[in-house]
Amino acid sequence: MIGSARAVHGRAAVLAATGHHPYARHVLGRDDEPRAWLRDGTTAWLLPAERGPAGGAFGPPGPAVEFFAALLAEGAVRAGQWLHLPRLDPVDLAGRLPVVQHNDWDFLWATAPPPPQPDEERVVRLTRADLPALTALVDAAYPGTTSPPGDPRVVDWYGIRAGDRLVAAGADRSQGEIGFLAGLTVAPTERGRGLGAALTVGMTRALFARYDHVALGVYTHNVGALRLYRRLGFTHSLARSSVRLH
Repeated sequence: MIGSARAVHGRAAVLAATGHHPYARHVLGRDDEPRAWLRDGTTAWLLPAERGPAGGAFGPPGPAVEFFAALLAEGAVRAGQWLHLPRLDPVDLAGRLPVVQHNDWDFLWATAPPPPQPDEERVVRLTRADLPALTALVDAAYPGTTSPPGDPRVVDWYGIRAGDRLVAAGADRSQGEIGFLAGLTVAPTERGRGLGAALTVGMTRALFARYDHVALGVYTHNVGALRLYRRLGFTHSLARSSVRLH
């Protein structure tokens, strides 16, 4: 599969091949220089191991699986690494890629600032002094987050306080040319009061001061969050599957 594909190199080549799609503009950092291959409308790229996920693909899922099955056979990707691929049915992977974890999610993005929401003015940028309160909030409200305090991918944290308590927080994990929200959480005792919407809108508005698109990722089973984000202007979506190799 790799031998019959057209090889290209560098971020600019991948962006051109994907039509400068917001997903590609986000997932590839400005300094990334991936190896990439093009075939049958699919673009696949491979990043250095220390970068995090081994790579990803854009386009139809079938050729994407074939690309990475060939790279696995060549030893270019290894057991335990993550791949971010077009939405896959598990049967598409059978006998082709050995997978121990498969997560389906949507990459959502907005192209304009959201409508005003009550309490969005309460959203503030957090500081190093907020780290203990932030850690306690995340441990209590979102222990399985993929963006915990201390994650080097996080640019900034934002939050909402109620008196001296931190009751909501979210991570600015912007990368490339796209603003990106991650790890948004609200204290269990404060849910149902609109703080999730206020946090999302306050952070989104802050990021639109620096980016022309703002995006986030949400698991497909989180129907309530999907409904909220679409109501707040995240009306564009790209279906994705992330798989961890055995």
